[in-house]
Amino acid sequence: MQQNGAASDLSKHSASHHTATTNDTAEIQQQQSDRFTFSTEPTLEEIRRMQAEFTDERNWNQFHQPRNLLLALVGEVGEVSELFQWRGEVTEGLPDWTETEREHLAHELSDVLIYLVELAEKCKVDLPQAVLRKMALNRLKYPANKVHGSAKKYTEYKD
Repeated sequence: MQQNGAASDLSKHSASHHTATTNDTAEIQQQQSDRFTFSTEPTLEEIRRMQAEFTDERNWNQFHQPRNLLLALVGEVGEVSELFQWRGEVTEGLPDWTETEREHLAHELSDVLIYLVELAEKCKVDLPQAVLRKMALNRLKYPANKVHGSAKKYTEYKD
């Protein structure tokens, strides 16, 4: 009798788990279809090449060493921060921003990306491959079944 009850409970759990998993999958697919996507061009390699040409044409390689690039990158991140400062929470998509404010943000984010790509080049870091490796590590540190809906750091999760 006990086994049948346990089997019945397991069957109910399995059915409800399947429904939850199916609902979660549908929700994830909907979120992914609603997401903003980047254009396919230019690639990071094309950005690296454009910046290298820009720097070479101006004989700026003497100034564009890793430390200087890092400091320039931090400065540009600060400029992005200034655009958000004192605004409180900002809604995704920036619906309350003017076109001029959005364009200013696009310029500053572009500066951040350009310096990041050039820093990676000078440090000989293949960013696309590094991203793949880092995402694999993040999946191990933050398994979806353990961290779903939580903002805790990976060191705070218990097995």
